Amino acid sequence: MKAALTVVAMFIGTTGHAETITVAGGCFWCTEADFEKVQGVSEAVSGFAGGDVPDPSYDQVVSGGTGHYEAVQVSYDPDVIDRRQLYDLFFRSIDPLDDGGQFCDRGDSYRTAIWVDGPDDTAAAEAAKAAAEAELNQSIVTPILDDAAFYPAEAYHQDYYKSQDRLPFSTVGIAVKKETAYDRYRARCGRDERIRELWGDDAPFLPPS
Repeated sequence: MKAALTVVAMFIGTTGHAETITVAGGCFWCTEADFEKVQGVSEAVSGFAGGDVPDPSYDQVVSGGTGHYEAVQVSYDPDVIDRRQLYDLFFRSIDPLDDGGQFCDRGDSYRTAIWVDGPDDTAAAEAAKAAAEAELNQSIVTPILDDAAFYPAEAYHQDYYKSQDRLPFSTVGIAVKKETAYDRYRARCGRDERIRELWGDDAPFLPPS
């Protein structure tokens, strides 16, 4: 959808009042990194939503049983970008045909979702979902859910994709920066490869091919 793709730019802070949307797109590091590239977005916070455990830890959520998704709350200036545009971008940043997780990350906490607050928000999300279904010519499994409490994740997870802090050990290397670990994780997880397969080379958050 070309109209959605034109709003992506280098990060620009907002000057007006902020509104928020909450979405789940698999690994919250990736969703946060994508939306902080959008003009009009002031901040994207990694966290959890949709479950019944107050203020859960990351370990609790990924261990299962909390009902929570890894989610991201996106703050934006509605004078620069609107909800419908953000939801269009969101669908083109995920695999909305997968109900078992996203890419290499499997399990309930990695499912996709949108939480809506009020009729205008619901209408914007439903319109974006219908447009994405028409583009893919397939049924989308991403649910549109009633608004739920959002709990920010631990500080360790915020801005992971651009952090210069070094990790003593990780699955992608020893003593590497979080920024580097994130890039290696994203590449190995196959996220961008699957997005390109679904949405084509002009999907909004793909690196140059």
